[in-house]
Amino acid sequence: MTPLIPKEALRLWEEGRYWEVHEALESLWMGFSGHDRELLQGVILLAAALHKAKTNPRGGWRNFNKARKHLEWIPEQYKGVWVAELLQEVKQALEVPGYLPRFPLQSP
Repeated sequence: MTPLIPKEALRLWEEGRYWEVHEALESLWMGFSGHDRELLQGVILLAAALHKAKTNPRGGWRNFNKARKHLEWIPEQYKGVWVAELLQEVKQALEVPGYLPRFPLQSP
């Protein structure tokens, strides 16, 4: 697993508990800077997008686009996270109701 994204947040993601992912990461991102901070902010916004899309698809896309701005300058693979794949997974979930996005991690 990546040391930047806690196992608890990854477990919550896999369970589709996106608001809880957001909450689990919210207090962490403020203590980081640079790529670490941008990755955490991006993941928080992606989780918020997935949560919001359940009741307001437009709001989900707004958060997705905010997340892209944080993630677009991070390397494709960063601290064990495949960033472009993560964006693609969330995009597909926003486009296809019922699709559960994976959180793509680099194999150990």
